Amino acid sequence: MLHCYTDISGVILAGGKSSRYGRNKALVAFNGTPLIERVIRVLKRLFEHVVLITNTPEEYAYLHLPMKQDIIKGLGPLGGIYTALQTISTEYGFFVACDMPFLNSPLITYMIEHREEHDVVAPKIDWKIEALHALYRKTCLPEVERLIRNNQYQTIRFFDRVSVRYVHKDEVRRFDPSLRSFLNINRPEDLARISRGRSTAAAESPLPRALRKEK
Repeated sequence: MLHCYTDISGVILAGGKSSRYGRNKALVAFNGTPLIERVIRVLKRLFEHVVLITNTPEEYAYLHLPMKQDIIKGLGPLGGIYTALQTISTEYGFFVACDMPFLNSPLITYMIEHREEHDVVAPKIDWKIEALHALYRKTCLPEVERLIRNNQYQTIRFFDRVSVRYVHKDEVRRFDPSLRSFLNINRPEDLARISRGRSTAAAESPLPRALRKEK
């Protein structure tokens, strides 16, 4: 059974430049619907509050969502996480990227229901940590700020300094056998491939987002 959580915000990060795609990939249609609208559709079923973190709010005004621009620009996903945790009214935020066409509501619910007193809940598939399909608590802010002060912008670098509940592959497969939840679109050929039904998270995401740099 799905819940509509009032104490967790759904947070969509749309701050990448999409240079590998050639245009704003968030607005590219998949099966007739822009990628970002597919993401919003899932999050709105789960969370009362959904917010978009973007430095180009004019592109997304038609969505009529609350939007925040990065407090500190140029930090990549870590900057989006920092901005959201500083500005959301809830204690937790569930963070996803704008280009994930196969979000799985039961999996997200499972992750949330296993938060307990943890600061982070994130999938870990073998050695890969999916830092942009994860729950973060405001208690992470001091460690995020520490990374920023030290000019370190890989999100997972603070995970060893907070309490993390990893959701492992066998748990994820109960809800998403093909691990497609974490698939994201970087290039037009990625979209063509998934349209042909040939994609899996393992095939399309050789590196976790935490270790990939959006250009």
